[in-house]
Order: sequence, then structure tokens, then C-alpha cells
Amino acid sequence: MFNKALKAGFTPLQTPDISYNHILEGVGFAPKGDESNTYGLDGLDKSLIATAEICVAGMHAGDVIDESKLPLLYIAESHCFRREAGASGRSSKGLYRVHQFEKLELFVICKPEDSVTYHDKILELQEGIYSELGAPYKVVINCTGDLGAPAYKKYDIEAWMPGKGIAGEYGEITSASNCTDYQARRLNIKYRDSASKSNRYVHTLNGTASALGRTMVAILENYQCADGSVKIPEALKRYLDFDQIAPVVNDLHRA
Repeated sequence: MFNKALKAGFTPLQTPDISYNHILEGVGFAPKGDESNTYGLDGLDKSLIATAEICVAGMHAGDVIDESKLPLLYIAESHCFRREAGASGRSSKGLYRVHQFEKLELFVICKPEDSVTYHDKILELQEGIYSELGAPYKVVINCTGDLGAPAYKKYDIEAWMPGKGIAGEYGEITSASNCTDYQARRLNIKYRDSASKSNRYVHTLNGTASALGRTMVAILENYQCADGSVKIPEALKRYLDFDQIAPVVNDLHRA
């Protein structure tokens, strides 16, 4: 996934696990209160991050970016920590919904007139990743009532997961959001416009390249064979020294 993003012009980053609360608030996360989905660190005015988006946006807080440097394209790897407040039922079991996971996050800073184009580019890259992995999926455009405060428009990719629900369900594995100038205004991120000779707010966009746990669910469930073995997707074989996961033999059950 890093290789695909690098070929598309993205710069790789690895972010800290902790951020100041004012950065979380600027990005659009509420670090305090009953509705918070983040783990706060008592007495430090800091929290564990819920996504690399927080640190990447915070890296440019207060910046006036040279127009010639736009767009800024990043792919960031991080640990993510989420309280998942209110989560219950089957979706809270196993790898699908967890309190700590690894994720690769795409983040774009661009001029306002370019954000629609880069939103589509993020989705195109996401579809390229999951098409190459051979995971059956569909693209969903979120309705307004399902959008969080920062997002102006949001796509989700949902992969088919045979073990989810009673007879299999689609489950979200990526999202791609155009936040327009919501985060830029709160974090004071601008660029110097050469035409007007004034500072203007940038637009920010984010998208999941992969939430690794959920991606693993999609691979394991769609590539499992009748004998319990799991085939390795063709796109991953070059990185491994095996092309199949053998079935697990439960000796205690057999005994």
C-alpha cells in the first residue's frame, strides 16, 4: 500500500501516538466528554491519537504554505486508539472493531479549487488497493446525517465479509472525506495566493489507505477454502515466502 501511494506521489510519514488536545479539537475530534472517542491522558492536556490525520494536520498548524508546494500529499502510518464508546454486539468482537490498531492514512492539503479532484484521486487509489487485493467491495456515498462535523462529502468502501452478521454483510474498511476548509480554519493553515497576493485557507482531505485489522478480516474471510486453509492474494505473494495459510488443527477438540 505504501508502494502504491508512493507511485501516486504521496510522501511517507510515521506519526507519534500522542497529540495535544487543541490539535484534536482543530481536526474535529472531541477529546473530552461522554461523546469522546479518544483516550485522554490525565493531567497532560494530551490524548492518544485516533488516526494519523490528527498529527499530519497538526504538523502544519499555523503554517502559511507556499503556493508552489501545493498540493501536499502524505501517507502516514500510525497506531490508532479508540474508545469505541457505545459499540456492542457482533461488530465489537474479533478484529473488526478494536481499541488499538494500525492504520495507513492518506492526507492531502491543496488549494480550494482542487479539493474535489483530490477527493476523487484518494478514492481511486483506495479502489486500486482493494481491487488488487481481490476483495469484493462497494462504494457508498454517506448521507448528510452520517457525516461528522469536519466532512463536506465522504465516501466509504465496504468490503464483503462472509462471517459478519447472520449470512454475511458489507463492512466499512476505508473512508475518504473532503473537509474543505473546516480543519484549516480551526488550525489556521493557509497558503499564499499568487493572484490575489493574500493568504487563503487551504482545503484538507483524508482517506484510509488501510485499517490493517479490517483488511485482514476481508482477506481471511474471502480467501478461506473449504478445508480451512487460506489462499494468499496474488498482490501479496511477492512480500511473503508462502502462498497459503494451512488450516489450524485443533488437537484438543480432536481428542
